[in-house]
Amino acid sequence: MASKVYFADLRAGFRRNLLDKVGELLEKVDLPKRIKAKGMVAIKLHFGERGNTAYVRPVFLRRVVDRVRELGGKPFLTDTTTLYGGTRSDAVSHLVTAVENGFDFSVSGAPIIIADGLRGNASVHVPIAGRIFHEVSIAHAIYYADSLVAVTHFKGHELTGFGGTLKNIGMGCASREGKLSQHSSLGPKVKRKTCVGCGTCVEWCAYGAPEMRDGKAFINPDTCVGCGECIAICPEGAIQIQWNEAAPAFQRKMVEYVLGTLKNKGERAVFLNFVTQVSPYCDCYGYSDAPIVGDVGILASDDPVAIDQASVDLVNAQPGSPFCPHTKDLPPGTDKFRAVHREVDWGVQLAYAEEMGLGRREYELVPI
Repeated sequence: MASKVYFADLRAGFRRNLLDKVGELLEKVDLPKRIKAKGMVAIKLHFGERGNTAYVRPVFLRRVVDRVRELGGKPFLTDTTTLYGGTRSDAVSHLVTAVENGFDFSVSGAPIIIADGLRGNASVHVPIAGRIFHEVSIAHAIYYADSLVAVTHFKGHELTGFGGTLKNIGMGCASREGKLSQHSSLGPKVKRKTCVGCGTCVEWCAYGAPEMRDGKAFINPDTCVGCGECIAICPEGAIQIQWNEAAPAFQRKMVEYVLGTLKNKGERAVFLNFVTQVSPYCDCYGYSDAPIVGDVGILASDDPVAIDQASVDLVNAQPGSPFCPHTKDLPPGTDKFRAVHREVDWGVQLAYAEEMGLGRREYELVPI
């Protein structure tokens, strides 16, 4: 049976604006049955790196927040710290960036909780029946929330081809340890030219992996457990990720993290994709390049696989944007994401997610 994916185009008028359409989408996916009375509701989004402008606008989140509160839930906006250095690599910097990007309480109506804690190590190890992982590290506040509403900006991504609901949940709900396990099969390494020998990593690590050798830090691979905390704690940015995972393996790992994130949610999870300002690259960059197609619309479903399949199909059905050098000459029906990320087969994540029982690629698109 095909999963239903509800679709709102971007037409609006004085009787029905886009915020009204977001409210209608929430009703179509039966949000009331997803919310427990006085239950904690994690609204998972991407706040955008400083300088990025393609993320979902805070005013749309306000409509979601208000409806959750009307239903008796306790909503909070949430994301996790990043594995790489940037303006969201710890909870304090992340909160500052979120507010600078407009996600203040006065706009969104909800508090912000960085789900994996101050330095990305507040997590829960969740057992799963995966083929790669038997246990995944999920951000504490997301795992213990009663419900999950994932609000995703649909865009391109250099490892997954496109970044949709599956990436927002699989990568975005992982702790720092979980992100490292998806991106790399190796532990972090020290860039000796940058290391000043301060010993901060040695003092911090609970496993004794960092050692001082000739006045510089060295991470012993025999004792490193891959938690990734040293990456965040190094004041010089000298500890780096070994990005060695190929795109297909990364996508499968990411899908298994979706499995862990949703394991305790049951029917208390819904997904929205904003197929607007479809930038070629992730919102983790400090800029947003010209969109690859024109704005398409907003989708909602209770099936994370179907909503991503529908979103990518809708994007590829559009002509390439004349303002984007990657896609300006591409007609409707061509693969816009492969035009940007030529070596990435984005279908891997969808096929594996369906195989793992997370949803169906077959869908019925229902316009509202």
